[in-house]
Amino acid sequence: MRPPTTILLVDDEPGIRRSLGEALKDEGYQVVKAERGEQAVDLLHNPDGEGIELVLLDVWLPGQDGLETLKQAKQLRPELPVVMISGHASIDTALQATKLGAFDFLEKPIDLDRLLLVVGNALRQSRLEQENQRLHAEVEGGRFFLADSPAMRRLMADVTLVAPTEGRVLLTGENGSGKEEVARLLHLQSPRKDAPFVEVNCAAIPEELIESELFGHQKGAFTGAIRDQKGKFREADGGTLFLDEVGDMSLKTQAKVLRALQEGRVEPVGGGGAVGVDVRVIAATNKDLAGEITRGRFREDLYFRLAVVPLRVPPLRERPEDILPLAEAFISRIGHQYGRPPKHLGPEAKDTLLRHDWPGNVRELKNLMERAVILGRGSELGPRDLGPLATRHLQEQDPFSFPEFTSLKEARDWFEAQYLQREMRFQNGNMTRVAERVGMDRSNLYKRLKALGIEPRES
Repeated sequence: MRPPTTILLVDDEPGIRRSLGEALKDEGYQVVKAERGEQAVDLLHNPDGEGIELVLLDVWLPGQDGLETLKQAKQLRPELPVVMISGHASIDTALQATKLGAFDFLEKPIDLDRLLLVVGNALRQSRLEQENQRLHAEVEGGRFFLADSPAMRRLMADVTLVAPTEGRVLLTGENGSGKEEVARLLHLQSPRKDAPFVEVNCAAIPEELIESELFGHQKGAFTGAIRDQKGKFREADGGTLFLDEVGDMSLKTQAKVLRALQEGRVEPVGGGGAVGVDVRVIAATNKDLAGEITRGRFREDLYFRLAVVPLRVPPLRERPEDILPLAEAFISRIGHQYGRPPKHLGPEAKDTLLRHDWPGNVRELKNLMERAVILGRGSELGPRDLGPLATRHLQEQDPFSFPEFTSLKEARDWFEAQYLQREMRFQNGNMTRVAERVGMDRSNLYKRLKALGIEPRES
């Protein structure tokens, strides 16, 4: 559970400190109070002040005034949102505070509803900016890829060359190999990085809805269309549209996507006129599109439109140098996310990971490490903490071996995973036939496989 947000309230009037402090505490905030600007700056200098996430700062203070305090606070903590409050400030004072980095300006007497709204907005924007910076640093720093292997170093070199251009990219590779992360990296290293990155999983959307999802629809265009919808092309306007599993689109939808790429315009379902869009399209597939073209299931002209720059994302089994560094990185990140004590892989667990062929690739590894962090009882993770993966290697020696389960649900999940993987092998990865065999809707099958940490792929 996230600890309560700490707000620093700086005002020389005891009544204001008391009334605002009580109102904020009633909303679940933790309040630290100061009556002078110098005292506030000292608090921000102090290590204990690192937990302060927002400052409410009066303009008129004895000694060092609020504007000078704001300036020093921003020098110490540029990311810290500061809301100024004053009973008799001029427009010039408000403009000066805004130039110095104040998030907003409230006049006394303060309306408590407006105060809480501004505080909530300031904290929300601050956290979004911090998360965005973290993701930028994480991706640009290579933590998603840990390219120790020659295959990944070659891919990253290609990404560096392609990202700043407007060229469309077709990412090929098995499910779970990291195609989505490569697409995000291409976006973040492009001139469009500050615009939206919009993802569409073409395999998970029912055929009758995918056109509406991509191009939008007018109210009343079909049953259930109770309002206008922009569609993913228009949502991504100015940015990047990522078409994941593009090989699963029907020929009818392919024709409309091709037209949108040729004309730079989309027409919502139900009419309303074509609308111009400016998007860079990155597509991804785990299928052999050349074979799909030969079999008449994918348009050749669309292929050439999408594959201006084809990039192959290697499966994990082709980059064994990355397995253990990735596993340790996932353990560290997931442990920090869940507030768990530090864990590490033991020698036997490392050996088990290196012997596995990783049909689910990086995503399978991440899901397995998350399970190990959650269920692992010691600081060193052993084969038993790897659950189904360790079981597979046990079964190579004893087909009746299976892990010890902590609950009936865990046992059911284990059996269901074995059953679905068996059907996928029998059907050569044809997910439509697998869905028919197991009696599930195709989109629900994909969701269940994802929940079990299994990546569908053609044999």
